[in-house]
Amino acid sequence: MSGQKHFVLAAGGTGGHMVPAAALAAELGKRGHHVSLISDARGVRFPGLFDGVQTHVLPAGRLAGGPIGWAKAMKAMFAGRALAIELYKHQKPAAVIGFGGYPALPALLAAFSAGIPTAVHEQNAVLGRVNRLVAGRVDAIATSYANVQRLKDKYRGKAHLVGNPVRAEVLALRSQPYPLLEEDGIFRVLVTGGSQGASILSQVVPDGLSLLPVSFRRRLQVTHQARIEDIDAARTKYAELSIAAELATYLPDMPEQLAWAHLVIARAGASTLAELTVAGRPAILVPLPSATDDHQTVNAREMTAAGGARTIDQRSFTPIELAKQMQRLGLDPAALQNAAGRARSCGRPDAVRDLADLVESLDAPQGDMPIGLNKPVKFGDAAAYA
Repeated sequence: MSGQKHFVLAAGGTGGHMVPAAALAAELGKRGHHVSLISDARGVRFPGLFDGVQTHVLPAGRLAGGPIGWAKAMKAMFAGRALAIELYKHQKPAAVIGFGGYPALPALLAAFSAGIPTAVHEQNAVLGRVNRLVAGRVDAIATSYANVQRLKDKYRGKAHLVGNPVRAEVLALRSQPYPLLEEDGIFRVLVTGGSQGASILSQVVPDGLSLLPVSFRRRLQVTHQARIEDIDAARTKYAELSIAAELATYLPDMPEQLAWAHLVIARAGASTLAELTVAGRPAILVPLPSATDDHQTVNAREMTAAGGARTIDQRSFTPIELAKQMQRLGLDPAALQNAAGRARSCGRPDAVRDLADLVESLDAPQGDMPIGLNKPVKFGDAAAYA
């Protein structure tokens, strides 16, 4: 594809939507295209993700709260749609790409009205609500998993497996070896609950680590991302247990943290799993039980089945269970390194390249779709995981 084009990316709400959108924005920028972002107030709060990208904050309601909440949400969405239509008259985008979340909906509705090519990217193994709403009207559906639940069979012909884009700094970890782990050396643990944090990790992890054999516990070096309301109690508990730990509410240097981590204890959000599998880091996963359609449990299945992770249901996530899984993984360096390799086998390092190729093809003449993307994925085909 040649010639500068303008692409609008629509995303908002959580880091799970914003991180892959930011990765695509960077890739399209490298290819000489102009990119702008449509989001909401929550979506633009992540520091550094969209530096230098023109951003438009439009109203977008959330379909919740009963009839009154629905009415307010629809009013906001149509106001956002009207503003997006005006915006497109001036920007004339080649395509609009949605990344899920209600802030993407007005931008996509406006694109449908204006006849602009569209695509959505689904980060999870379950098609999200907004992506389900627009699946019948978009031109392409980019997926992160070979098998996506709640994607209707009639729309699978326009689905393309690309993976979930990660930041370039995380992608660079793929070429680095798993950090050396000696039998009596420092054992580095990264604890993260995603962009929102996770109280359950702050409540269980310190006590779980305290149950490890003394010789193992003394080797631990923990970096723990905690919610602001949990951080002081967690810090105190680590200190009482004499476990070396650094705590923060936000980890801006996540790629560096992943680089040295021997084991990650985390939620099973889409971006977290994409980074773990691209970097090749074994994990203990605790899916968020309240996630829509329990999508985090479904997200975790591929990595767990491959042997790169152990998944613990939150109801079973106790200090004793955590200590048990930690010992199984951590007391055998060879087994841990093997788990790292199995995690890496699930990674899709070309996700941002393949997604950018798909996006560039949206306004191309029919038949000009890039090689590798012109044949929709046959979902459930084991070859798609290779």
